[in-house]
Amino acid sequence: MAKTILITGASSGLGAGMAREFAQKGYNLAICARRMERLEALKQELESQYGIQVIAKTLDVTNYDQVFEVFKAFQHDFGKLDRIIVNAGVGQGRRIGKGNFEINRATAETNFISALAQCEAAVEIFRAQNSGHLVVISSMSAMRGLPKHLSTYAASKAAVAHLAEGIRAELIDTPIKVSTIFPGYIRTELNEGAKKLPFEVDEKTGSHLLAEAIEKAPVKAYVPKWPWLPMGIAMKILPLKLVNKLS
Repeated sequence: MAKTILITGASSGLGAGMAREFAQKGYNLAICARRMERLEALKQELESQYGIQVIAKTLDVTNYDQVFEVFKAFQHDFGKLDRIIVNAGVGQGRRIGKGNFEINRATAETNFISALAQCEAAVEIFRAQNSGHLVVISSMSAMRGLPKHLSTYAASKAAVAHLAEGIRAELIDTPIKVSTIFPGYIRTELNEGAKKLPFEVDEKTGSHLLAEAIEKAPVKAYVPKWPWLPMGIAMKILPLKLVNKLS
């Protein structure tokens, strides 16, 4: 019987890209996001192309009650959820102290508190099943505090990485696996207006590499591995002035 993966933030960008990659591998998919029309189009595309089962539901991850309801409904629909990918997030942010608290608050809330709700809902399901694979999408920006518009974003992604590690520590002697994924610069709708960055890869390449990394159920993965694995080590020890140049 085919296994099932739940992906949040699946209507565009890396969420939709990963859905395509996992569909190709024969997984059934539970996809959710705010934009139902996009999810429906993706569902039709994947079902007709790969003959898998796809169920789409509307989900605003900042509606915490809805997170629990939708995850449980997916579990009911499929009978079991084998992997849940906490992917929904926003890339917006502004310089600190410039009068943009509301934008930064929304970024922190969506990227961390909403991720906490998704992790709570996922682990509740996995505990009941006594199996499952929780995947939390962080970012290479989590390695250090970053300046400009990235300060809140980087902090939120560092918080979510620590949360995932804490959950892994909690579940270390159980059959439930936890992976933290640190994507590097991947060009998606989320950042299409931003300047071109060093070591950047396109969305299709990034999605393929993410799916390949997730399949191995690692404790941590830096994607793409080159140059981000050595870069991750360097970012932790380099002087802040040098780290600034990466942002």
